[in-house]
Amino acid sequence: MSRVVRFHQTGGPQVLKIEQREVGAPSAGELRIKVEAIGLNRAEAAFRAGMYLEAPNLPCGIGYEASGIVEAVGDDVTDFKAGDAICVIPAFSMNTYSVYADQTLVPAYACTQRPSGLDKIEAASIWMQYLTAYGALIDIAKLGKGDFVIIPAASSSVGLAAIQIANYVGATPIATTRGQSKVAALKEAGAKHVITGDQDLVAEVMRITDGKGARVAFDPVGGPTVAKLADATAVGGTIFLYGALEPQITPLPLVAALNRAMTFRGYTLFEIVGDPVRFAAGKKFVADGLSKGALKPKVAKTFTLDQIVEAHTYLESNQQVGKVVVTT
Repeated sequence: MSRVVRFHQTGGPQVLKIEQREVGAPSAGELRIKVEAIGLNRAEAAFRAGMYLEAPNLPCGIGYEASGIVEAVGDDVTDFKAGDAICVIPAFSMNTYSVYADQTLVPAYACTQRPSGLDKIEAASIWMQYLTAYGALIDIAKLGKGDFVIIPAASSSVGLAAIQIANYVGATPIATTRGQSKVAALKEAGAKHVITGDQDLVAEVMRITDGKGARVAFDPVGGPTVAKLADATAVGGTIFLYGALEPQITPLPLVAALNRAMTFRGYTLFEIVGDPVRFAAGKKFVADGLSKGALKPKVAKTFTLDQIVEAHTYLESNQQVGKVVVTT
């Protein structure tokens, strides 16, 4: 029997319950793994709350990202064997597979060998953040030397990944955060500039970019602040909207869009992982960055599986700088 986190109704962290369930043998194309650590993501909190891109089929499991050890492989699986240390990458529906458990089944196509030099906690905290940032900034925007990129909510794991990736390719990351409490941590994380909520975003970006604006904005928040991002974006620039943390309606800044010939680009990680060629390129980019030390995951805090409610509460508190990880 495995301890599995499920929820029978949508709501706050308290709806998450640990249940005993039989996992069984893997089917064709699947692995059964012993989960060692779980990386928590805002997408999972939204799924639990019934506010995600897809609705949960209740009662439902939860969880996209984990590190673990292969226990058994299904028919036709040739890339993995029992005993392999692996990572599970978010490349599936949580209505079909989930990793908040101490033992679970996962699709082999969504797994990769654990990068050397990473422990189980670090290995559970890399793929959602780095592949999400890679897809928008590198695969689509072709960010490079001389570019400026605005990174709202920069203390999140994806925000920190975006900072590291921008530096890796020679671009200049401009982090934004609500208050002063995270400024030092963001600068330590590699942000060349940090703009706080009490500053004039547009004026600061224009000062930093000598009046040109940033070519890319990479925004998980949405809401009214998108109008300011538009005014801070360069002619021909792109605003990526990859989340909706702000519950208010996100307006279309039409005048700015027309004046600057801007692109507003909806984006999720599934655009990358759903394409085998782009997925492979993303995994290589991240693996190379990790091996060179240019990419280094930052873990804010760890919890145990028994503390899953507390872990989700902390995840939604916005206190963290980096990834929240649960160990089994």
